[in-house]
Amino acid sequence: MKRRFLVTVFLRLTLAMACVALTRTLVPQKDWYITVLAVIAWAALAALWTTWSVRQAINPLERAAAAIADTPEVGAARLQNEQYSPGYKDFETLSKALASAAGHVEQSLARSQESRRELEALLDSMQDAVIAVDAAGRIQWTNQRMQKLIPGNSASGTVRVGHALVQTIRDPEVLTCVRIALESKTVCDRKTTSLLSGRTFEVIASPMPGGGAVAVLHDVTRIEQVERTQRDFVANVSHELRTPLTSISGYVETLLDHETALSPTAREFLTTILKNATRMNRLTEDLLVMARIESAEQELHPSPIATDVLVRDAVQAMKGLLQDTEAVIEIGDLTTRQVYADQDAVMQVLGNLIENAIKYGRTKANSSARVVVTASEVSDPYEAVEFRVQDFGQGIASEHLTRIFERFYRVDKARSRESGGTGLGLAIAQHMVRTQGGTIRAESELNRGSTFIFTLPVAQYPTAQYPVIT
Repeated sequence: MKRRFLVTVFLRLTLAMACVALTRTLVPQKDWYITVLAVIAWAALAALWTTWSVRQAINPLERAAAAIADTPEVGAARLQNEQYSPGYKDFETLSKALASAAGHVEQSLARSQESRRELEALLDSMQDAVIAVDAAGRIQWTNQRMQKLIPGNSASGTVRVGHALVQTIRDPEVLTCVRIALESKTVCDRKTTSLLSGRTFEVIASPMPGGGAVAVLHDVTRIEQVERTQRDFVANVSHELRTPLTSISGYVETLLDHETALSPTAREFLTTILKNATRMNRLTEDLLVMARIESAEQELHPSPIATDVLVRDAVQAMKGLLQDTEAVIEIGDLTTRQVYADQDAVMQVLGNLIENAIKYGRTKANSSARVVVTASEVSDPYEAVEFRVQDFGQGIASEHLTRIFERFYRVDKARSRESGGTGLGLAIAQHMVRTQGGTIRAESELNRGSTFIFTLPVAQYPTAQYPVIT
């Protein structure tokens, strides 16, 4: 039968006080110190007795609570078992609260384990290899794809949990990417070809909020092969087309030189042939340039170059086009700050942007285009020089601004064909700018013109300290 704690304490204190009163009655008054010693003894005995009984009542709750920390289901069973119930009714509420907490913890752990199993099943079904490491670089978890990817790099034949990542994966790109994610808490993205012979992987390492990192290895071998095949095909076809197109253009120009021997109809046909052959020749040239850039065959040799010299040389190179179109190019504010870039590549970028501004900067009211080229220093997000090529034509609708740098994308297909555009100029410009560490974008407003903006990093050190970009 369970007792009330208050009743137990009351009875024991009453018994102790009765014993003290009896001792005082039996002991003479002159021996008062005996009475004091008796009071202390009875008080100590009552305190020890009460403490022991409370401890006996709490011990089952302590054992059950300790069991909850290890296995909640065992702790809940102990609390519900009669032999672990407290000896006082006053502690029944605490016992029930602990049992309820154990039940909630058990349910939470069951849900967590189920979620973990679902997540593991989801990750195991991925075609990408996934590996998680803690803050010290030790492997915490891997999916089956990773286990199959590296079958023989550990003693047991699989990727072993608890081992250092460097003991399992020897690839420097993977290790460097994971180290950057662990140390700088930023996402690292790299490619590696040395993990498995003949295979190319894209490695993405991301930091975890609680410490550690997760690395995903995506096999891009097939994609690389397809892209390489496409580039080779485009380059080969473009190269084969150059000779016949040059011959066609040459023969047609020769025929057009004989003015008296040609009828107006024949001259019209030959002019059309020459126009299309010239356009095809430009297209093949742009395709060859694009193929070289994407395959990294075109080496860039960056060096410090004065910004104002670059802009003036680019404008000077467009003088021939100005005579044919009656366009006007104005040089606005320029900075003399040097940029670190390849001069030929930047000249090509500026040439493409200025040529586009001349072609598409005309309006219905004005047949001649006006182009303004400026360059200024910026410091956000890094020190750079910002080049601007602005026209005052019809502008570009907002839905086209995000796609105009795609290959072969044209805002107005009919107008682009009429002007001889290939649809590759902006794609080439974007690739060249990004290869040199810059950015490029476009701003436009309908009927007010467009502005193409690209940035290049400033030159801060001597030329010899810069590596060659390939």
